[in-house]
This record gives sequence, C-alpha cells and structure tokens, in this order.
Amino acid sequence: MNNFDKLPALVVDFLNYFSVVKNKSTLTISEYANDLKTFFRFLLIIRGLVRSDTPFEEIDVSEVDLSLIKSVNLSDAYKYLVYCKENRTNSAATRSRKVSSLRSFYKYLTVQRKLLEENPIRDLDSPKNKKSLPKYLTLDESMKLLKSIDGKYKERDFCIIMLFLNCGLRLSELVALDLSDIRSDNTMRVTGKGNKERTIYLNDACVDAIKRYLSVRPVDGVKDKKALFISRQNNRISNKTVQFTVKTYLEKANLDGRGLSTHKLRHTAATLMYQYGDVDVLVLKEMLGHENLNTTEIYTHIVDEQLKTAAKANPLSKVKFDRVQKEKFADINGDLNENTTNQK
Repeated sequence: MNNFDKLPALVVDFLNYFSVVKNKSTLTISEYANDLKTFFRFLLIIRGLVRSDTPFEEIDVSEVDLSLIKSVNLSDAYKYLVYCKENRTNSAATRSRKVSSLRSFYKYLTVQRKLLEENPIRDLDSPKNKKSLPKYLTLDESMKLLKSIDGKYKERDFCIIMLFLNCGLRLSELVALDLSDIRSDNTMRVTGKGNKERTIYLNDACVDAIKRYLSVRPVDGVKDKKALFISRQNNRISNKTVQFTVKTYLEKANLDGRGLSTHKLRHTAATLMYQYGDVDVLVLKEMLGHENLNTTEIYTHIVDEQLKTAAKANPLSKVKFDRVQKEKFADINGDLNENTTNQK
C-alpha cells in the first residue's frame, strides 16, 4: 500500500483493519491515509514539535505515538478544519470526509483497540454540505444519444451506453465486467465498491444489446479473454476509452457542454427508473449499490424539484387573494359607474 511506511504504526493498523475487515475500497483507504497524515502534520505544527520553516508536505509523521494521539481534543479538531478551509481551501465536502476519517480512526482506537477510555472527538460535527441535484438526461435526450451511435464499433458502443442508461452502472463496474458475469437467466453480476457483488436483472433492451454485441465481439487475438468489452487493441476496454466514447456521442447528439459524463448516465438511469418506473427508493438503492439510503434519496429530490417547477408554471400561480379582491372591487365599481352613466 502506498506510503504506509511513512505513517504511524497505529494508523497503519487502522488502515489495514478498514481494508480487510471493513472491506473498504483502495480509494477510500488512500483518502483516509492522506487525511490522517495531513491532520498529524497540522498537530505537530500547533504543538511546536517541528521547525517552523519545514515545508508542510515534508513533515514526518511516522514517529507520532499514542501519547500525542491521546492529547488531541475537540478544539484541536476544529482548528484543523479551519486550517483546511482557509489554508488548503478544502470544500465542505472534502472537510466532511476529513471529519469522517478522524471519527473512524478515533472510534477504532476507542472501541476496537480500547487504547482510549473516551473518544475525544466523538462530538465533532461535519460541515454542512449543500447537495446539488445531479445532472442527467431526459428520456428524449437519452433516445437522442442512443440514435447517435454508429461506426465500426456501434454494437459495442450501443451496448455500453445501453447498460449505463438501464442499469445505472459505475464506470469501474462496467469496465470490470467479464463474459461470465452475463448469466443465462438474464441477470448480470456486478462487482461494486469494496468488492461487494450485486445482481442486476437485465431488461429486454439490455439482453438484445448484449446479444448483438457478442455476435461481433472479437475472438481471435483477444488478450483478456474473460473481458466482456474489448478495445480496438484487443485488450479489456479501459476507463479512458469508455469516457472518450461517451463524450464523442454526447457531442454528436449535441448534448455536450453541460458537464455530462459516464457517471451522469448512471444518474440518468436512476432518475428515469424513479420517474417512470414507480421504483421504490429502497429497491433503487440495492440496484445502484449504494451503501447509504441518503445517497439514493437525491433522486427523489429531482422529482420534487420538477413538481415544484410544474407548480410554478401554472398560469394561476401568481394569483393571490389581495389581487383577486382588488380586481373584483374594480369590476364592481366599473359596473356601478356604467349603470350610473346609463341611468343619466
């Protein structure tokens, strides 16, 4: 594992525990390692344990011991978050992740290792993180994207985009698909974050797209015979190739310029299923491989926003009581004046 030799022994133990027992992904472990390294560098500075002219990234934290770790209090943690915001310009989302890293580490020392009697940062709050609604394609735009697919690899590319739009796969999940993951009962085995497997039921469109692609999938000279999707060099298709392919067709369909990507196709699948399929949010959570329900509930907010927009679009949306009463009074006065004129 990268740079573990430059970390305190207790941090290495923690990372190994989360990797092996908690089955966290390599990316998560790397983020925890970097977050804790940054925290202990900051701690060494405010404790006056390093030369003031030492560049921050060169501060050695390998000798941080339990006594220093025990000395941390809630005030230190909040000073660290201020430092991350003002000196490192970390976003609220990044600072929230750093809080999660600290909480997990100190909980591990308190609960699993029992090296601390009390968790000093148990009450550390996360910065409020304003969640923006994910970008996605509408049903018409999705059809427009599919119709734009052509060329020598059209069956492969159509199948890739069809799986994104119907199954809500992550990019890494699609690239990792093997031939054996496509089962005869029209299901697909997907390996997600933390090597967690889930089963996705393939609809008719996906089954047809896979069959058409397999009928032209290269056989001779293929270097990774297990891989489902093959590149033009006869290797397993790469993340970069899939990203470029999707970007190319988005441009061709005049759907570029909105920050759309492979991950936005995953958002599209989830949104369309929730909008048109009457899919329960718990079912959607399992299909997408989300660990927390809060992550999935963002798609219910999309529909809420659309309902809000629809309500505002009603031509009566700005008609208020006072206005009606005022106009009604004006109409009555107008009728009275007209009657008076006629009587004269």
